Amino acid sequence: MRKFSTLLLLAFFFGQLSAQSTAYVLQGGPTLGSQKWENGGDRQVLFKYHVALAIESVNNEDDKSAGFLQIGYHVKGSAVRNNFANVFTGGNSKFSKEYRFNNLSLAIGAKQKFPLGTNGMRYFYFGAIRGDYTLSSNIKDLSDEYGFNYINIYDPQDEYVKKLMFGLSIGGGLQFNLSELIGGQLTLSICPDITNQYRQPAIPNVIDPYGSGANITIPERRIRNTVVEVSFGIRLLHKVEIVE
Repeated sequence: MRKFSTLLLLAFFFGQLSAQSTAYVLQGGPTLGSQKWENGGDRQVLFKYHVALAIESVNNEDDKSAGFLQIGYHVKGSAVRNNFANVFTGGNSKFSKEYRFNNLSLAIGAKQKFPLGTNGMRYFYFGAIRGDYTLSSNIKDLSDEYGFNYINIYDPQDEYVKKLMFGLSIGGGLQFNLSELIGGQLTLSICPDITNQYRQPAIPNVIDPYGSGANITIPERRIRNTVVEVSFGIRLLHKVEIVE
């Protein structure tokens, strides 16, 4: 029943697209990734990128609203950056570690548009529901990547990385015409996940490598993504005209 409902929704969506003109939007840009780590300390922003392709309905009469379907590749995660003072040389040493999750996202949503000036320029806001699939991450390779001869037991472990997440995407932007069938688009998006990118149960009886060697329990850890994305895109219009 769930699969049938999904297919019915997609059939309705594309049926709506086929009854109007259609815009194809290819876009990409910088991604500012942040993560909420429960029982994991503070993490800093990860600066990465994203690319996406969207198909969007276009109302030939007023172009006030639209439905869209978007698929994209997004690098999400967080980072740790520290500066250390060298008491012998008087200089500083820098250390950074990135936690990267390479996700494929599928979003379905709607836009509301408003005219802005001339030449067909419009500003818009949008909302969408989104599903993410984790293609890969660097979690398993952190020890090799940073030259450690042991695995930091407080780092995430690859086996607890979730493959499937769900979330929301909201934002707004500008669209403008370059010619009758070609345009541009600038978008600012905020994309919080509702479900966890990582969930690890409590791990008991672990020898503490940083203390007295006594056994400790690593508490349950959950990690959830939120990203802010700035996208620059090109819009290609497939215009449908009905001649009676």
